[in-house]
Amino acid sequence: MSFCPPDKNCTRCLRLVEFRRQNQEKFPCYHNAPVESFGELNAQILVVGLAPGLNGANQTNRPFTNDYAGDVLYPALKKFGFAKGEYKKIKNDGFELINVRVSNAVRCVPPQNKVTSEETSNCGQFLLDEINHMPNLKIILSLGAVSHSAVLRVLGYRLSNFKFAHNAEHHLHNHNLILLDSYHTSRYNINTGVLTYDMFDETVKKLKALLK
Repeated sequence: MSFCPPDKNCTRCLRLVEFRRQNQEKFPCYHNAPVESFGELNAQILVVGLAPGLNGANQTNRPFTNDYAGDVLYPALKKFGFAKGEYKKIKNDGFELINVRVSNAVRCVPPQNKVTSEETSNCGQFLLDEINHMPNLKIILSLGAVSHSAVLRVLGYRLSNFKFAHNAEHHLHNHNLILLDSYHTSRYNINTGVLTYDMFDETVKKLKALLK
C-alpha cells in the first residue's frame, strides 16, 4: 500500500480542528490543514520537527517554509549538499531537497506552537506510516525533544533508554536506524543561544558523516 498522509479535513484532534476553523476565518488564503511532507520517500534521511508554524508551514503547506526555523534548517542543508536551488520561503520556489525528506511529529498547527501528548499520539500513525514507506531510510534527525519522543514511541522504544541531547546519536537496532538529535531550529532557541548556527552546522555535518 502507498503512503497515506492525513486527510485535509482530519478530525483526530478536536483542539486543532477548532484552531484550524478559527484560522480559516482569520486567514482564508492560508493552507489551514495538515501540512504535507517535503522531499522524496526514497530519501535516506528524514528530518522530523515539532509542528507547523501559524504563519509558516500552515500558510505555505511546506514544512519549515516561511518560518524562522526554516531560515536555519534549509540553508544548512544546502551548505552540506542536501539541497539545491534558492530557498524563497514559498512552496513553489524551486528549492529541492537531496536525499532528505522533512516532516513534523504533528501535522496541524497548534495554538501557541505547543502540542499535547494526545495530539502527538493521534498523529503518530502518520509518522510511523511515513517511516515504513521510506525503503532507504538510514537516519532520522529529530529537531527537539517532542520529535525525539514521538519517533521513539511510534517505533516502540522505551524513552528512558534514549536520552535527548543536542547532537546525541542513538542506534535503533530493531529498525537498523540511527536517531540523531538536535535542538529545534526555532527563533527562541537561536535568540537565547540554546542553539547557534555553528552548532546546527555541526549536527548537519555529523548527519552527512553518518551516511558514509
